[in-house]
Amino acid sequence: DLCAAAKSIGYRSVELLSEADWPVPKRHGLECAMANGFGSIPVGFNRPDNHDKLVADAERMLPLVAAAGIPNIVVFSGNRAGMSDGEGIANCIAGLKRVVPTAERHGVTLCLEMLNSKVDHMDYHADHTAWAVQVLQGINSPRLKLLYDIYHMQIMEGDVIRTIRDNFAHVAHFHTGGVPGRAEIDDTQELNYRRVMLAIADLGFTGFVAQEFVPRRDPLASMRQAFEICDV
Repeated sequence: DLCAAAKSIGYRSVELLSEADWPVPKRHGLECAMANGFGSIPVGFNRPDNHDKLVADAERMLPLVAAAGIPNIVVFSGNRAGMSDGEGIANCIAGLKRVVPTAERHGVTLCLEMLNSKVDHMDYHADHTAWAVQVLQGINSPRLKLLYDIYHMQIMEGDVIRTIRDNFAHVAHFHTGGVPGRAEIDDTQELNYRRVMLAIADLGFTGFVAQEFVPRRDPLASMRQAFEICDV
């Protein structure tokens, strides 16, 4: 039902799907722009004890993701639990270096998602753009990029358009959400999403902007409104 509705509005993808659901969008003429990944938000690459399991899961999943025609898969830093920023960055680099060659071989982009640690994901490590960019720079692969979640980064940093421009080379994918409250991206919240989308389009972005807000009104009406706001 979601795919049929998305297609009727004009969307091209329904994403963040697990393996059993990967074929569903294709049946409706859509793509799945991003697969659910390995690990979880609190359990990620910032702890060496997690690496062997994450690498094994990646080795299994990445060929399947590629075969399904999915271009991206989400990955996470994990929670701090008292760890310093420097140690977390170094550990993420060490762990992701073991996965990136497989991603390169299969043409799938690992997307490190940045999340806010103030409201929704307390203690999450990759909660600032500069932190995540240091991880990417430590590996320097076209198959490791940022999932820039506008909602989360507005909460943590603000200055969204400037930050996107300054780090555009590192971004593969965007998520939306209204601030405050993660609801609709209309004039009930503090960001001018149409202006943000114009800035992204002006940079020549050719990837996906995904709606990840939680509707407070009729969901299909909100999906349609969000599409119109972002269609620049």
